[in-house]
Amino acid sequence: MRLLLPLLLLVSSLPALAAPKLDQLVLPKGFHVALFSDQVPNAREMAVGTNGTVFVGSTDAGKVYALTDSNGDGVADRVRVIASGLQLPMGVAFHQGDLYVSAVSRIVVLRDIEHHLDAPPTPELVTDKLPTETHHGGKFLAFGPDGKLYVPIGAPCNICDPAPDHGKLIRMNPDGSGWEDVAHGIRNTVGFDWQPGTGHLWFTDNGRDLLGDDIPSDELNAITQAGQHFGYPYCHQGDLLDPDFGKGQTCKAFVPPVLKLGAHVASLGMRFYSGKQFPASYHGAILVAEHGSWNRTQKSGYRVMTVRVNGSKLVSYQPLLTGFMQHEKAWGRPADVQPLPDGSVLVSDDLAGAVYRITYQP
Repeated sequence: MRLLLPLLLLVSSLPALAAPKLDQLVLPKGFHVALFSDQVPNAREMAVGTNGTVFVGSTDAGKVYALTDSNGDGVADRVRVIASGLQLPMGVAFHQGDLYVSAVSRIVVLRDIEHHLDAPPTPELVTDKLPTETHHGGKFLAFGPDGKLYVPIGAPCNICDPAPDHGKLIRMNPDGSGWEDVAHGIRNTVGFDWQPGTGHLWFTDNGRDLLGDDIPSDELNAITQAGQHFGYPYCHQGDLLDPDFGKGQTCKAFVPPVLKLGAHVASLGMRFYSGKQFPASYHGAILVAEHGSWNRTQKSGYRVMTVRVNGSKLVSYQPLLTGFMQHEKAWGRPADVQPLPDGSVLVSDDLAGAVYRITYQP
């Protein structure tokens, strides 16, 4: 089945949003950050094609972008819109030449996309059977080592009992068949990746709101076997029973997080760093984009963090990229992180409408 959607092909001439304030960004010694593109409004999840095309999903605008760096200088010299008219197409995943895009209740695919950037194909329907709620309806997408497409179904609320159709992570075949539940008790994961070596799936999860400034924490979790339950809505952060839904429950019945990321930091995209450009202490570490709080008295998040682990054991939790907020006013909000084949890392920013590139040179 094919969907007829209007396409706007090229946006290189569009005016930039408020200029990203690169001079305010802070990194550890030896690291550098530069602008990859400032022409990607509402930039969210990123994926990299076989030929190096950087695909970026977005919110609000209904568009999916393709960024190309034809001369290899680390700056995108061409920005195209390859799909438009989609509902919250924040999730993108590249698989065997095709680009899969989330659109709330639907997932669509653009076939052989890197060979058709100037004349994108009409998106084909993969499935339209996902829930239609837009509250936590945007979906991060990723293909696993098993070749299956992993799709989160967030809770359609701040706090409610969403079982059995929401609050979980599922997987399906690339053609949309063969749905399987992977894990439950997940409020809203907007980032997950597979750990090199163990093959375990790790994911961020956003904690509920309206329990105060300091609880509950966002979570970094690891799935070690299929069917595990991570607590929502009964237990938060591994040790805090919900005042409404936790009655008669015990947190010991659920899988605790590997790390409490902090209350209301809005942890989104995460990836394991498998490159070689960064120092050895970053090899195998997790990079987490923290989008930032929206209702905390003093803002939290607005940064990219490095989580070092040894297997499933936490080693450290330290900043990599900060400075998106000055004096309680944010000019940028990190949404996703995406390592590139050369070992550099891209960071998307949906507030400034930009993508940055982090490199390391001592």
